[in-house]
Amino acid sequence: MDFAVEPEFQVKLDWMDAFIRDEVEPLDLAFPGRAYEKPGERLRAIVDPLKEQVRARGLWACHLGPELGGQGYGQLRLALMNELIGRSAWAPVIFGCQAPDTGNAEIIAMYGTAAQKERYLRPLLDGEAFSAYSMTEPQGGSDPRLFTMRAVKDAGGWVLDGEKYFTSNARNASFFVVMAVTNPEAHPYQRMSMFLVPAGTPGVEIVRDIATMGDRSGHHAHMRYTGVRVDADALLGEEGGAFAVAQARLGGGRVHHAMRTVAAVKRAFDMMCERALSRATHDGVLAGKQLVQAAIADSYLQIQQFRLLVLHTAWLIDQSSTREARTQIAACKVAAARVFHDVVQRAMHLHGALGVSGDTPLARLWQSAPLMGIMDGPTEVHQASIARRVLKGYEPAPGLWPTEYLPDKIAAARAKYGDI
Repeated sequence: MDFAVEPEFQVKLDWMDAFIRDEVEPLDLAFPGRAYEKPGERLRAIVDPLKEQVRARGLWACHLGPELGGQGYGQLRLALMNELIGRSAWAPVIFGCQAPDTGNAEIIAMYGTAAQKERYLRPLLDGEAFSAYSMTEPQGGSDPRLFTMRAVKDAGGWVLDGEKYFTSNARNASFFVVMAVTNPEAHPYQRMSMFLVPAGTPGVEIVRDIATMGDRSGHHAHMRYTGVRVDADALLGEEGGAFAVAQARLGGGRVHHAMRTVAAVKRAFDMMCERALSRATHDGVLAGKQLVQAAIADSYLQIQQFRLLVLHTAWLIDQSSTREARTQIAACKVAAARVFHDVVQRAMHLHGALGVSGDTPLARLWQSAPLMGIMDGPTEVHQASIARRVLKGYEPAPGLWPTEYLPDKIAAARAKYGDI
């Protein structure tokens, strides 16, 4: 395994580093919480030239292949890019790789018809539209086996009825990717189909926007679909194939999310180290205290281990596919939540009252820590998935005792070398 990149691509990474620091991160302060809004003329005058610079450098929508306007860089290079992009809330929009649009674009590219790609994918790639992924439900969370929203064939099309919960960025979306039950009698993973629903379709209702910790404005919607009629060509992929579509979407998205988590925890770690060297006590700076040194060492170890796990997972996907790397992707998801929580907590604690105030990014990061173990599926679900796949490589002990039972192994060794 080699995680190095050629000098030409390193030049691009160096440009990204400076560009995000000097041009993009200030947007987070000047226009907080507005990255996913449809921009007015004043904001477009600022944002569009930045996007053009990204395009000119060949760094736009790099999660997609060249045939779709991306660069086909692969997951390993994306990991290195996202370590930089993850520093800023605006950066994904400026680089054409914002969630949930990245995942939605990928599945439309994989499963969409030519007409669907032209109508829905092209505006996403051009940065002219936002989309929303409408999957989870109030009674079932993210478990598709518990979904009840229905889609019924009618007069050459489909009629959708039901409710969805936590549909991110619904308020600004031009269309929705909606998962609904089309055959209740089928196997749980073959009961559902995926649909593309324009935002203005009659019966599509945003019940309310739901705020989360650190985001009081709320951009996760409770949706209600009442008699929503769509044509037959609204079906994305095969009838009954929504689970496969969702897995393709979520696998790649989880890796990208882990990549950007590296950026977030490195930012908190940098703040921790600076604080340790800057804050004086009665007998020296904080960096001289062994407990502080232990916190810095533990954080460094966690970040390095996590970063290498993410890079290895990205490399493995490049060598095979997201399907073949499902265990590693799940491991990234579990590790991301833990590393984020631990490093941000230590950095915040080291800053004292300043760390819990609104005068640094740490309080906002800390409010996101619980979400890390919930979004894209709860940590426990991924732990169970990891365990199931890992255990497939093992077998029960053949007899009463474990295979490493020393009395039996000693007896066998003596029988083998008994004559010596």
